[in-house]
Amino acid sequence: MNRFLFKHIDNSGLIVFRIVFGLLCFLESFGAILTGWVRRTLIEPKFTFSFIGFEWLQPLPGNGMYIYYVVMSIFGLFIMLGYKYRFSMLMFALMWTATYLMQKSSYNNHYYLLSLLSFIMVFLPANRYASLDTRLNLSLKRISMPNWCKWIFVVQLFILYTYASLAKLYPDWLDSSVVALLMRGKADYPLIGGLLQHSTIHSMITYGGILFDGLIIPLLLYKPTRKYAFFISIFFHLFNSIVFQIGIFPYLALAFSLFFFEPKIIQALFLKQKPLYKAHEVIIPKYRNLMVSLFSIYFVIQIALPLRHHFFTDDVLWTEEGHRLSWRMMLRAKNGRTSYTVVDANTNTSIPVKLEDYLTKKQQRAASTKPDVIWQFAQHLKADFAKKNMDVKVYVRAHVSVNGKPSKRLIDPKIDLANEPWNHFEHHHWILASK
Repeated sequence: MNRFLFKHIDNSGLIVFRIVFGLLCFLESFGAILTGWVRRTLIEPKFTFSFIGFEWLQPLPGNGMYIYYVVMSIFGLFIMLGYKYRFSMLMFALMWTATYLMQKSSYNNHYYLLSLLSFIMVFLPANRYASLDTRLNLSLKRISMPNWCKWIFVVQLFILYTYASLAKLYPDWLDSSVVALLMRGKADYPLIGGLLQHSTIHSMITYGGILFDGLIIPLLLYKPTRKYAFFISIFFHLFNSIVFQIGIFPYLALAFSLFFFEPKIIQALFLKQKPLYKAHEVIIPKYRNLMVSLFSIYFVIQIALPLRHHFFTDDVLWTEEGHRLSWRMMLRAKNGRTSYTVVDANTNTSIPVKLEDYLTKKQQRAASTKPDVIWQFAQHLKADFAKKNMDVKVYVRAHVSVNGKPSKRLIDPKIDLANEPWNHFEHHHWILASK
């Protein structure tokens, strides 16, 4: 085990990945300003739906989030250039994770992945070549890295893609009905919109997605299939980028290929002036036991989190209990009709609630279909009326359709959600059964 983890290998892949990763961090951060994402998600809303337990994380007032994202984009450039690398990487990781946790109306598995990778990158010697840090301090320069620096990415990707593949093995995905619903919203795309409505394309996307996610890592690891897997990966991720418009993730996913090809290929293509490391020396650091323990705990958590929905009552597609942090990507289409009624606990007077008075359109969709967001909005209403010295109850009538099926009642309308506790580890009795 020591020989496998701490054998030194050429670090060309990690160095180039740092440059690409930093550039993508910059583009994701600054692009969020240019596309209006920061305005729509963090500035226009009167409040944001944070991850439960992180309600204290709220956007900065006024235009503060613009400054926040500019600073974050600067740290992205510093990562790319390898300047004050560990500090820049840590600051980006903390800032990105904070914005991820402070809002979930725009929840995306790729945001979660970027948070994980950012913290992993803090611990990697990714600034040891082609960086401003090495120019300022030549003693930092290295042309090798421990083998674990490569395999931490491989294992993380294997977990991600395996769970993404397994999550698709359910009837609505296998009969292509989910894909058909997803493609319906792409009908107006120039050139390809009509093509995306064909059942043959739906089947290709359905089973191609399962096979790609399930096999891409083994195929990249196996040398005879590596080149073909890489070209398939290019097509797959560019297709996702064009059709689903999911930001930097397709390009980040392609950048991971740097850890699967031989270092001499990476060095010849991107770092021609860099010597190729061939010694394969084994260097066991003093902190070996601590490092192995920490990463072992980390990967146990990564394996366990996506399994937790099996311990909840009912289908995760309906309850969403255990849905987040589980690599369940683009698996269902949900829509709903939901009304909230506030009742004065002292006078029993009913006060209808207009969602548009509190929420943006995107937040309204989340507060109409997602039980945890519905509960959070009930808590917000309770706190809002408490400012008027009113003790209230909040009742919700929600009818939700999953994957185009007939709508069903999601929330028990007789339960006062304002005074219900939230439990991360138990099914909530006020979420009605899907069947």
